Amino acid sequence: MTEYFIGVDLGGTNIKVGCFDQQMNLVAKTSVPTGADMGPEAVVERIVEAGNSLLKESSLKIDDLIAIGIGTPGPADYPKGIIIKSTNMPKFVNTPLRDMVASGLGNKPAILENDANVACWGEFAMGVGKEVTDMIFMTLGTGIGGGVVCNGELVRGVGGNAAELGHVIIYPGGRACNCGQRGCVEAYGSANSTAARATEAIQAGEDSSLKKILEKHREITCKDVFQHAENGDTLASEIVEGTAEALALMCVNMLHTTEPACVVFTGGMIAAGDALLTRIQRHFDQLIWILKKETVKICFATLGEDTGIIGAASLAQHAMQQGQI
Repeated sequence: MTEYFIGVDLGGTNIKVGCFDQQMNLVAKTSVPTGADMGPEAVVERIVEAGNSLLKESSLKIDDLIAIGIGTPGPADYPKGIIIKSTNMPKFVNTPLRDMVASGLGNKPAILENDANVACWGEFAMGVGKEVTDMIFMTLGTGIGGGVVCNGELVRGVGGNAAELGHVIIYPGGRACNCGQRGCVEAYGSANSTAARATEAIQAGEDSSLKKILEKHREITCKDVFQHAENGDTLASEIVEGTAEALALMCVNMLHTTEPACVVFTGGMIAAGDALLTRIQRHFDQLIWILKKETVKICFATLGEDTGIIGAASLAQHAMQQGQI
């Protein structure tokens, strides 16, 4: 009998749901608006309806479903499957999301996990990390999220909130971070911080071709900074180098912490391609110790927009195999 798994990627705007077979081949997927303003019950109803719809579309019955994986933003009590609070879904307060979804889908075993961990697991299980046992995963966007796989298992920590890689301090006493700390890698290596540092420099009187962008649109994006750096703008180049150095420092620190086979970057910033990756690698090579040659691979993720549902379904399968659910 073929086993099937459902993976749910719950975001503040959209819910992605996928149905997978036991080889993690995608059978069917869908995306629906979250409707978070309507409250937890309405959101759960949408998840359940989407899951049942995918089963029906695939000529499957609820008995064919083995387990459900759900990825969600934190903070949450992941072992208990409860969302404690959510910035994007303010009506979710101490919401037992895992059990609510499971109840609507045949009371099948389910697991709730941080969305960054879920994406990390997807890339580990089915993407660029498929052949390794140890991997670091970093999402580069508005902020920086992360996940760590060590000896084939996610590193979760005592409260389930480990691997907040964006808030590792790389420059003590440095730029203020939204988390309340100073000098976090997120304050230097994220898309928002890249744009912010360029804006601050121009407002302080630095000369740059980005000044016209700021005057016209009243803001500078990370994409703007990378484009102007590639066109030879001195300030933009300095900002991009700073971003790459911050991320390289993080790679060095994580190498010495868990010794991964690969460090994988994903998120909107990787659209910069080699303009970002080669800089990170160059700074890494300059920063790393000389005691031995390192073989860690620094690369981009490969799964794209389906990472969340792949990771959620695959994590549910893994949890079943390990007797965790």
